[in-house]
Amino acid sequence: MAPSRDSGIGGQITAQDIDAAIAAAGLAALPSGASDRLLAYLELLLRWNSRLNLTAVREPSEIIRRHLVECIQCAQALPPSRTLLDFGTGAGLPGIPVAIVRPEIRVTLGESQGKKAAFLREAVRILSLSTEVYDGRIENMPSDRIFDVVTLRAVDKMAEACRTAVERIAPRGWIVVFATSATETPLRQLPLIIWTRRLHSPNLEDGVLLLGQKQDVSRGTSE
Repeated sequence: MAPSRDSGIGGQITAQDIDAAIAAAGLAALPSGASDRLLAYLELLLRWNSRLNLTAVREPSEIIRRHLVECIQCAQALPPSRTLLDFGTGAGLPGIPVAIVRPEIRVTLGESQGKKAAFLREAVRILSLSTEVYDGRIENMPSDRIFDVVTLRAVDKMAEACRTAVERIAPRGWIVVFATSATETPLRQLPLIIWTRRLHSPNLEDGVLLLGQKQDVSRGTSE
């Protein structure tokens, strides 16, 4: 994949711009080829955004700074996992960056809006990701669909969504929530969740990333 392209929106952007933003945020360097794939995703997002309003942020450098960087922080913070559900993924954030940075994790993108799901399928195809797009409501997923990790970012009715998400997490699995210092308090009341990490977002002053582990009530143990 070529190291640079003209996005057609906002001028020239390069994979090196993404690498530089990651370094400036104090995050670990990306795996080989990951920044090129993130660039391809960004350009696809920019092309579709004029029709679907996938993100209110229009400037490529700001999408990198405000969206991609914190999603990469999430990907790097995830514990060893095999499966991940991105609940209400929208434009594919953080699920697509996770799938790119952590290819060993099988990502399912949960998005009930049909037009956004169409974008996600195109992104999965273009990026050659081993990623599923689930285009229904998470509440209607078959009861046996359980994941090692569930992520939630910019989801409506976050506390309610998190309670639904807990039902989709395997015992001793993880919930990862993008929150703020103002919205995290009700999340800490989630049943069965022991919160273990709280990371500040590199570029969002009030942003925090919360990681919690689901208790295994059958064993009566937790970490």
